[in-house]
Amino acid sequence: MVLVNTTKGEMDITLLEKKEGSIDNDHEVTSWVEYWHEGELVHRSVNVHIKKNVLASGIAAEIG
Repeated sequence: MVLVNTTKGEMDITLLEKKEGSIDNDHEVTSWVEYWHEGELVHRSVNVHIKKNVLASGIAAEIG
């Protein structure tokens, strides 16, 4: 039995609907996993990978 920590406490994964998604653009790669129970979002995990230093790019643009 695999358990997922949710807003309703630990729940068996077989009771949940799993949804996954991702975004990949010039700045980031983001992926997420959501678990739903009876139409209610009860868990979301997100992973974000920044591809480049956005702050440094912004400062360089301001300095010109």
